[in-house]
Amino acid sequence: MNVHRGTRYWIAIAALVAPAALGAQGFGLNEISACGIGRAFANVTGACRDASSIYWSPAAVTELPGWSILLGGTVIPVEGNFTQDSTGRVWEANPPTAFVPHFFLNYQPKNSRFAYGIGVYVPYGLTSQWPDSFPGRFAAQKASIKSIYIQPNIGWKFNDNWSVGGGPVFAHSSVELIQALDLSTQAAGPNPVTGAPMTFANLGISKYTQFGTAKLKGGAWGYGAQIGVMGKLSKDWTFGARWLAPIYFKYDDADATFAQVNTGLVLGGAIPPSIPAGTPVDALVAPQFAAGGALVAQKVSTKIMHPQQLQAGFSYAGFAGWNLEADYGYVGWKVFQNLPVTFLGPAAANSRTLIEDYNNSSSIRLAADYTFSNKWHGRLGFAGVAAAAPDVTVTPLLPDQDRANWTAGLTIPWSNYALDVAYLRVQTAGARGRVDERTSRSQTAAQLNSGVYDLTANIFAFSLKATF
Repeated sequence: MNVHRGTRYWIAIAALVAPAALGAQGFGLNEISACGIGRAFANVTGACRDASSIYWSPAAVTELPGWSILLGGTVIPVEGNFTQDSTGRVWEANPPTAFVPHFFLNYQPKNSRFAYGIGVYVPYGLTSQWPDSFPGRFAAQKASIKSIYIQPNIGWKFNDNWSVGGGPVFAHSSVELIQALDLSTQAAGPNPVTGAPMTFANLGISKYTQFGTAKLKGGAWGYGAQIGVMGKLSKDWTFGARWLAPIYFKYDDADATFAQVNTGLVLGGAIPPSIPAGTPVDALVAPQFAAGGALVAQKVSTKIMHPQQLQAGFSYAGFAGWNLEADYGYVGWKVFQNLPVTFLGPAAANSRTLIEDYNNSSSIRLAADYTFSNKWHGRLGFAGVAAAAPDVTVTPLLPDQDRANWTAGLTIPWSNYALDVAYLRVQTAGARGRVDERTSRSQTAAQLNSGVYDLTANIFAFSLKATF
């Protein structure tokens, strides 16, 4: 067997690296400002009356006279696990706790119908991580994606009741993914008798035998815009809507690196014409991680689109001290049908397209906000969110599932300052999913899904606000 020739296709497994990470985009982040979180994201009518309106309601900034500043962050610890059908074994996910910052600044000159500002926020992101023994590590062991949006904003109150606002968005996305490489699926050269292609599984190597690790790391810039409208329909009723445009990211210069993992295995029998029984498998594969091999550092490119967002709703302030709001949210995840990946090194011939087949997602967001006599605010909210991933695309990287979000928040004001705090409980009913990749649209969820994923999260947020 010619080892170099027989193993040149091993790099094909690395083609899973980029699209797996990109599948993480199916997890949007609405955790932007503590007031917005406390209201279960029902804030498109500008009810929080702070500079975070640059994201939630770009037209509402015309209701913020003078300078308004908001700075804060969200702490997101996620708990998850996978229960395997065949064994009943449970693997606990171990992602690091994420901290997601936000910053907004708005200025409305005295007696002006215009307001000017800038916002920095994270509407898309994900961190997932699984233990070394998890069988799904060959699809994704660790994934991290962070997309930071910078939005200059202008609001214009064109009459006493209605305003519009918006601005361009400059966004940067960075991605990292670590994935195990399965020896059993790799080419082992032709059968010495029949000449038919063989894999290491034909030589007795069991499935999920890790012989290496692949790592992808890269970044890209993208550009878009957001616009919004807000209007008073009557003394007590307010309407608001916003549209965040989709943004394309082209990861043209991402880095793919590989490291060998020793298996400790030896061949039980000879492989004609020149490989004797007892040969260490690790010695056979080692040349592929050295200069001239396929598993060497190289570049990879791909492109994805962060989907559009649309949110619209009504608020009612007819009860003394209360603000009630109901919003509808839409995210166009259906853009994730196919994800092309192109290797720019030894794996060029193994470039491929991964099947995602995401669906558009909708949510209902409800909020109740009460102002106490001392000017403190208390708020409660609920949001029901439909999963973007279909049953056949619930994976280790993104075990997406329908979610119920329960929220509570409090505003504590003093002088020209205020502190917002919020709590969000994310609950799911679990979802059946897979640990292996889908290679054909003819494969169904019933054929691929081999267990149940569960996810929960207890999220905390704070925002410090100042006006002057």
